[in-house]
Amino acid sequence: MSAILSRITIEPDKCGGRPCIRGYRLRVKDVLELLAQGASWDEILADYPFLEPDDLRACLEFAAAQNDHVFLQAKAS
Repeated sequence: MSAILSRITIEPDKCGGRPCIRGYRLRVKDVLELLAQGASWDEILADYPFLEPDDLRACLEFAAAQNDHVFLQAKAS
C-alpha cells in the first residue's frame, strides 16, 4: 500500500463507511465526480480549502487500485 493512500479513511460512522479524505466528510467519489465533470485541481482546492494536492492524488490512486482486478465474463451458450 502506498503511503499516500493513508490519506483515504474509512470510518463506519462517516458517510456510511464510504472512503473519505483524511476523516473529513468528503468522499473519494465526490472528488472523482468533480474531476470527471471537468473541474480542475485548482478549482477543487479553492472550493475545499482543507484539501491538499496529495489528497487529490490519493483519490486517483485509490480509484486505480479499486479497478485493478480481473473481470470474469460468462460465456454465451
